[in-house]
Amino acid sequence: MSKKQKEEELNLYHFDNGQESTETIDDIMKRKKAKEREKRIEQRKREQVDEEFDFDTETVIGMTNKNKIKQEEQKKKEFAKQQRKRNRLIRRIKRIVKAVILLGIIIGAIVFATCSPIFNIQEIQVLNTNRVSADTIISLSGINKGENIFRFISTKAMNNIKQNAYIEDVKIKRVIPNKVQIEVTEREPKFSIPILGEFAYINTQGYILEIAQNELNLPVIYGISTSEEDIVAGNRMCEEDLTSLETILRIMSIMKDNQIDSKVTNIDISNKNDYIIYMQEEKKTIHLGDASDLSNKILYVIAIIEQEKDIEGDIFVNGDLNNGFKAYFREKV
Repeated sequence: MSKKQKEEELNLYHFDNGQESTETIDDIMKRKKAKEREKRIEQRKREQVDEEFDFDTETVIGMTNKNKIKQEEQKKKEFAKQQRKRNRLIRRIKRIVKAVILLGIIIGAIVFATCSPIFNIQEIQVLNTNRVSADTIISLSGINKGENIFRFISTKAMNNIKQNAYIEDVKIKRVIPNKVQIEVTEREPKFSIPILGEFAYINTQGYILEIAQNELNLPVIYGISTSEEDIVAGNRMCEEDLTSLETILRIMSIMKDNQIDSKVTNIDISNKNDYIIYMQEEKKTIHLGDASDLSNKILYVIAIIEQEKDIEGDIFVNGDLNNGFKAYFREKV
């Protein structure tokens, strides 16, 4: 509708009222605009109130949802915690049940093994014994035929066997169902020591293995420091003699390299500054001096033995061959 039409309608309105109005069209328009402006302001206020209400509502709803989510998460955590506890309890119960079952099986197996005649010993086999008889080994072990194979204590049996001075080491093996194997490692006599008309046999470690009346074909050591009351089977020589024994072993090793160790009959260790060796076959007494420069001394000994073959006498290499001393031979008169 045009402005002119609006003004005509307004004029008609005033004329129809039967009286002439003093209000101009501009006033009427202003009043109408003011009313419209008030309506818009009221509308904005209502919209703002609605927006604020919506915001508050959303906030409340959001907080409510967050609380619900937290509660649900808490419930889930509690449920998971309870579930873990249940799982741990179940696993623990399963382990206990398994342990009880296993224990029952073990106990049953032990009872069966220790009571069944199937496991009674029928054979005792002794391995690697040369100087000590198998019967002696079995007797020392305390193991008997007919007894249960699981009832003897192997460590006790091994210690019993080691009471024999010739036995250095023992291994005992149960061969299921009814056999026992005893494997021994024996000490070998390498030297003999004269003692009150008898001979004490010793090995390379200085262990006294046996006291016997008969003399084995072994080098005889004279001049030991170990007291007579300590010369007992199973004992070991004193420290001083063990030191001398180390020197003897060095001498014998060098002689073995030169293939003359088997000719040694006696060794005198009474003077540590002059080890004396006697070779009965060669009829020679060798004065080695102390334990220094043994390899060089033995070479001189070999040379003199070859030069003075079958002549009885003494070989002297008991000086410093590297500092003017000359090895020599003195024939026995």
